[in-house]
Amino acid sequence: MESKFTGGVLGNLGTNIVMGLICCITLGIGLPWAICYKQKWLAAHTIIDGKQMKFDGKGAQLFGNYIKWFLLTVITFGIYSFWLAIKLEDWKAKHTHFAE
Repeated sequence: MESKFTGGVLGNLGTNIVMGLICCITLGIGLPWAICYKQKWLAAHTIIDGKQMKFDGKGAQLFGNYIKWFLLTVITFGIYSFWLAIKLEDWKAKHTHFAE
């Protein structure tokens, strides 16, 4: 079986521009939706062992986690922030599946 990424430079550039616009227009509040937009693009262009990937996460779900993670970071005086990148990657992985 073959695994490959079919995305191109222009698609990646366009996706990053849209992400930047979403974040700028919403003053950063739209970051969860921008992250989901990028993940959907990445999954749509990823084939693993001949199977297409699909990302089904929603910005509202991630926003709820952002609030929870922010509160945990405040409560632990910033210590929880060391786990934030891992938690985000874990959330993305949980919402990435093989397309049917």
